[in-house]
Amino acid sequence: MTPVAEILAQLGGWATFGDLRKITGRRALAGALARGDVVRPARGIYCHPQLADDRSAAAAHTAVLSHTSAALAWGLPLLVAPPKAHLTIPTNRNARPGPPAVLHWADLPAADLRRGRTSLERTVLDCARILPFGEALAIADAALATGRLTAEELQAAALRSRGRGRPNVVRVGSVADRRSESFLESVLRGVLLSAGIERFEPQVLVGTPGGRARVDLGDQVGRIALEAEGYEFHGTPAKFADDCRRYDELVSAGWLVLRFTYQHVLGDPDWVVDTVRSAIAQRADERVIVSREPDQRSRRPLTRGGRW
Repeated sequence: MTPVAEILAQLGGWATFGDLRKITGRRALAGALARGDVVRPARGIYCHPQLADDRSAAAAHTAVLSHTSAALAWGLPLLVAPPKAHLTIPTNRNARPGPPAVLHWADLPAADLRRGRTSLERTVLDCARILPFGEALAIADAALATGRLTAEELQAAALRSRGRGRPNVVRVGSVADRRSESFLESVLRGVLLSAGIERFEPQVLVGTPGGRARVDLGDQVGRIALEAEGYEFHGTPAKFADDCRRYDELVSAGWLVLRFTYQHVLGDPDWVVDTVRSAIAQRADERVIVSREPDQRSRRPLTRGGRW
């Protein structure tokens, strides 16, 4: 007879008592449970022991992963993992006993029920309902970067949304950008957008004496580059040297480079905003000064009488 654990693996990791009894019989199921080959997170629900805790909770509640739990399942970035699984139950079902979880109710399409998690589009919108703007933007940017969702699809879905958190959902849908390449970069852009600073684009290419350099966020009018520096950014001496060369070449090309870490962006966003605003004002003043300087080439030499 096929082992119960193997059957569960073939069924996607979990099954009801009724389903397993038809295949294995009551005695085989009891023996597998006693040996630890399967686990029972709730009455009548049996799971493979390697099934993740959040999926076990979903099976116990006959629900699907949603919100930040679905984001993890889709491989989208989060600042912190949810302490309890977020689960969505079809509206025609009642809650049932199971592991601690954050429960939601919604009309779910058959594809979500088969997959065991909400769609990528719905996951982005659900996360925007419960997360701060910057964190929700990072999830949306990453979802677009997968290529499974377009900016037009996301924006249209956001505009159709109703209920809790809709303003944040619409806002995220309108500015999400697939060009963003990291969680910190997206959150930094979110901090700036929240402060009304909308001039920075993700992954701008800059011509330098050494070729072309890509900056995390670039203001092409003010020639200001913002770099979101992760912990692992300078992994080796050689990489550190390359990064120093790149920054020097950006400066020599006339760009002002500002570098922000996780501690800056997440711990002191007001300082980040003030610093960027000061840089923008400084570059604007420099342009005014340059525009007021006389063109030396247009001057003619003075005559002896002091006239031009």
